[in-house]
Amino acid sequence: MKAVITVIGKDAVVILASVSAVCAKNQVNITDVTQSVQQDVFAMIMMADISGCSVQFSDFVDQMEQLGDETGMTIHVTHEDLFNSMHRI
Repeated sequence: MKAVITVIGKDAVVILASVSAVCAKNQVNITDVTQSVQQDVFAMIMMADISGCSVQFSDFVDQMEQLGDETGMTIHVTHEDLFNSMHRI
């Protein structure tokens, strides 16, 4: 099972590290990352393998949203099944 993690916010040194730390804490493996900075806006998309996640998916989502609230970023975690359903023609 996979999830798409999107992060948008003001550029800062610790963004990738803090998001990765929450993934590592919950046994979520990051399989692909793309990121860019335009002016001072940071945008990142991560693909993550959640098959070994040590907590319920909803708890992982809550932890990411809490990180976003604490750091002033917008962090969304979307389960692969929902993502595929939303983008199916």
